[in-house]
Amino acid sequence: MSMRTGGCMCGAVRFTAREVPTQVGACHCEMCRRWTGSALIGVTVALENLSWEDETHLGRIQSSDWAERGFCTRCGSGMFFRVTMASDYSGDIELPLGVFDDADGFKMTNEIYIDIKPDSFAYDGQSGHKLMTRAECHAKFGVLAETAD
Repeated sequence: MSMRTGGCMCGAVRFTAREVPTQVGACHCEMCRRWTGSALIGVTVALENLSWEDETHLGRIQSSDWAERGFCTRCGSGMFFRVTMASDYSGDIELPLGVFDDADGFKMTNEIYIDIKPDSFAYDGQSGHKLMTRAECHAKFGVLAETAD
């Protein structure tokens, strides 16, 4: 476990998370797929180990009777998923891997809702699809090299 920082795409929402585990999971439920545009791949952090630098642009939506999702009100980046109903999981917050400044060092240890996981979700490179590096993308799509990542 370690300390990690992160934020939204535009930088308006920033956080520091302490005691971040290295195990991550993927959720393939319909709500997570619609929220992220794919699966929610995230890490669970104890709520007391997360601090926001400034919550001015941190929006929240009660996405179901039992959970809320947080997002940046300026750029729309999904920032967290949190169970709000009293349960064994209500003291934690799920942070998408994409919001971390450094998302290296994590290991996928579980996937849920796999019975409804789309058969097109194959990220391992073993199914014959083309893999491109950052440099290859910049070379192929020149405008990418001119914009911030």
